[in-house]
Amino acid sequence: MKKWLCLFSVLFCLSMPAKASDLTQFDFPLLLGDWYWFSPDQQEAEGEDNQYKAINISFNSDYRFNVKLLKRDGTVEEANGYYDLDESILVLNDDQGESQHHEYKLNHNQLMLRGAKFTKILPNNLSGAWYSDVIQGHDVDDGVAELALMLRPDFLFSVRVSGTEGQSITHRGVYILEDDHLVLIYRGGQQDSQFELDADTLTLTNNQFGMEAVLKRQQTP
Repeated sequence: MKKWLCLFSVLFCLSMPAKASDLTQFDFPLLLGDWYWFSPDQQEAEGEDNQYKAINISFNSDYRFNVKLLKRDGTVEEANGYYDLDESILVLNDDQGESQHHEYKLNHNQLMLRGAKFTKILPNNLSGAWYSDVIQGHDVDDGVAELALMLRPDFLFSVRVSGTEGQSITHRGVYILEDDHLVLIYRGGQQDSQFELDADTLTLTNNQFGMEAVLKRQQTP
């Protein structure tokens, strides 16, 4: 029974390279990812305060950022650099030596920056309802019947591990992505997993424990 109760941690707690393992220790994990702002009027004429149709900002766990600004004439401005932040101020230091300080507000899928609302967008088709097809490994108890993982496009998740005798464990929270790592953040902890997505098949692996879980996406009628 104790082994079964530990399955959730076994499924998602991996031995990772340095950068990936830092994701569970990152002070502001909700910032990681790709953020987009779109002008509310895509056809509006360009003006001094209305130069851009869209802005994309990406933040990585190595404290690097990339920003692309799509101007109304179709050209793109781009900048890269390092960022720093505390609870209220985001500092962008570009590779040309310029520094900008901005007040910000942040939640799991929205970033308010200088009065502009950015939305985090999934880089792949990972959202959906996933149900285990295969769970194997020497640390997987025979009493485990199913793993159900719901990943919403707004970066909220729920995961349930069910046993053959009807018992279950459920966690709900926020997830973040970087490269091939999926981090689940929930009350009481964070778990970092490695994933591979192939159409409607999601594979979660744990090389440390020799565990693999293959999940299939539930198809809507």
